[in-house]
Amino acid sequence: MFETKTVSVEWGGKTLTLETGRVARQADGAVLATYGETVVLCAVTAAKSVKDGQDFFPLTVHYQEKFSAAGRIPGGFFKRERGATEKETLVSRLIDRPIRPLFPEGFYNEINVICQVLSYDGETDPDIVAMVAASAALTISGVPFMGPIGAARVGFQDGEYLLNPSAAKVAEGRLDLVVAATQDAVMMVESEAKELTEDEMLGAVIFAHEESRKVIGAIIDLAEKAAKDPWELTIADNSAMKAEIKGLIGDDIAAAYKLTNKSERSDALNAARAKVKAHYEGQDGQTVMTAIKLTKKIEADVVRTAILKDGQRIDGRKLDQVRPIEAMVGFLPRTHGSSLFTRGETQAICTTTLGTKDAEQMIDGLDGLTYQNFMLHYNFPPYSVGEVGRFGAPGRREIGHGKLAWRALHPVLPSKADFPYTIRILSDITESNGSSSMATVCGGCLSMMDAGVPIERPVSGIAMGLILEGSEFAVLSDILGDEDHLGDMDFKVAGTEAGITSLQMDIKIAGITKEIMGQALAQAKEGRAHILGEMTKALGSARTELSAHAPRIETIQIDKSKIRDVIGTGGKVIREIVAETGAKVDIDDEGVIKISSSDIAQIEAAKKWILGIVEEAEVGKIYDGKVVNIVDFGAFVNFMGGKDGLVHVSEMKNERVEKPTDVVSEGQEVKVKVLEIDNRGKVRLSMRVVDQETGAELEDTRPPREPREPRGDRGDRGDRRGPRNDRGGDRGPRRDSRGPRRDRDDNGGGNPDHLPAFLKDD
Repeated sequence: MFETKTVSVEWGGKTLTLETGRVARQADGAVLATYGETVVLCAVTAAKSVKDGQDFFPLTVHYQEKFSAAGRIPGGFFKRERGATEKETLVSRLIDRPIRPLFPEGFYNEINVICQVLSYDGETDPDIVAMVAASAALTISGVPFMGPIGAARVGFQDGEYLLNPSAAKVAEGRLDLVVAATQDAVMMVESEAKELTEDEMLGAVIFAHEESRKVIGAIIDLAEKAAKDPWELTIADNSAMKAEIKGLIGDDIAAAYKLTNKSERSDALNAARAKVKAHYEGQDGQTVMTAIKLTKKIEADVVRTAILKDGQRIDGRKLDQVRPIEAMVGFLPRTHGSSLFTRGETQAICTTTLGTKDAEQMIDGLDGLTYQNFMLHYNFPPYSVGEVGRFGAPGRREIGHGKLAWRALHPVLPSKADFPYTIRILSDITESNGSSSMATVCGGCLSMMDAGVPIERPVSGIAMGLILEGSEFAVLSDILGDEDHLGDMDFKVAGTEAGITSLQMDIKIAGITKEIMGQALAQAKEGRAHILGEMTKALGSARTELSAHAPRIETIQIDKSKIRDVIGTGGKVIREIVAETGAKVDIDDEGVIKISSSDIAQIEAAKKWILGIVEEAEVGKIYDGKVVNIVDFGAFVNFMGGKDGLVHVSEMKNERVEKPTDVVSEGQEVKVKVLEIDNRGKVRLSMRVVDQETGAELEDTRPPREPREPRGDRGDRGDRRGPRNDRGGDRGPRRDSRGPRRDRDDNGGGNPDHLPAFLKDD
């Protein structure tokens, strides 16, 4: 029934298996990729025709994690997979970015690439497996895909590169790098690093490329067994039309790109484009659409030629020159930390908000429930580029840019033990003309320092571009939006003065070489150092004090055996602490308690209460207390949070007290001294030896009690009272000899010798 084709390769200590022909046979290409016990199905379908008037390539990549893959049921009210999570969106982009440039120009058929995680072993991250499966499915589908690509994850620990390490190994090391590449060149890089040098980072990329070639070989082997016939593709020859348009507006385009002001340049370019539309007015829609696309190509030719031949950039800068920078902190009065970062015509307002543990982001994924105490959210409103457009929930681009900035800043954050706050950075882009994500890195770093987050070192970021024609190339520092659109590479590097914290690369051509990447890293290092210098003018290091509006958090450690005392039955005690003091109290299973409030007095009150609960009472020490219960023989006083002791009526005053209510009332604040703690933990307190106004200890003027004669053991009683066997006959009936039970003593309360010593009156 099935015509299954399979290839396998040993890779990174595990077997990678690619299979087709068994599952999803109606798709144009479907591959089941297994690595360890992680299994991903990728199915590719392509439209056989193009919609009328379509002038773009509608490639859509969907990556989905099935909870059943990890033996889990989704949390929340809806017990099924719903909209894409942040991780699913990021992995979808991770797959899209390296494959998109490998489709031929002019191919506009719609393509769907759907990757579903069917099994997850808890060690092998499915993202790399999904990238490999997508590449294999496209390669065997017959669509005009100029692949295949391979992909690999690289870690770095103790000076060694690790291939496809587990999440635990990645966390222990200094690098989390994902690379996608063809046989000849690198296509995409995504990474987070703990201040790696340029040489270490370049070495990791080269290592990943070498390992990716093994996967490419396996995909080629599968294609030789199972690939479908390639599609026939006809690309129209528009060279004559391009020459006609160049003759019409070539000089206008060249003149427009000599204007350094963006608005003036934009107006001049729009005028040239309008001339083209007027020239082809009245012709069919396909011809007009082709003319518009050819106009953009002419614009690209003008810019690229000027840069390669003359070293002339659009705004007149040198190839390695960074635009003017203006940075300021404390931009907003009520935020915990804020900054305004402007680089040329790119600007970001960044704010940092500090929260407590209950503000952490809960993530429900294949690994179960996890919590994240650092968030970075990026917004790109249409007014930032002077346009009218959709303004609403973030799209894939916003999520991707925010995660890039997150990766750049995450490595320099303090540990939770040193800074137990939840941190949220919000970046609102207010102007954009080139690399708003790197502006977010710089502005976000400044806003954190303004908020008093003790980061290890400041982080800056820069976007590099590339113009490549044959063997000639030029690397551009701090690229403009037009240089990004018309160039061949978007290469973003962030880091501190000590090294790189994040690297991201996307290209629009079939890969770049080691030489180009090495030059881009070196040039980016100089640019980052310059930007750091400009940031230092605004704020050189983190503030030592938090904002007056930020919550304070104090951490204390208690013995784990005392946790239940602090929480109380059903949470009664901890709820009372929160209600009475106004502070938030969080306690974990290890006995670490975090007390938070924007009011120091509330923190101190809660801390004192908790320490009173867990502290052991000390004989001879004076405490503040509150009367919580009054009985006939005295009053119970809460004097250490959850501890109660008895003040006997005889210990309330130096003179005789008839009733406890003559001296105290419930809820009254009193000062007490610990007189005795018995072996059962019962505490005897005294008020009469403490000055109730000042809390000072008073001299005890009472004569000391005479010590009681020891009661002796059972043998002594026998000698004193006679043999037990002889007593019965002499004493007669028990009730007759002793009288009614209620008449046994003066107060009718039973034998006073049975009361604890501290309950007996003098």
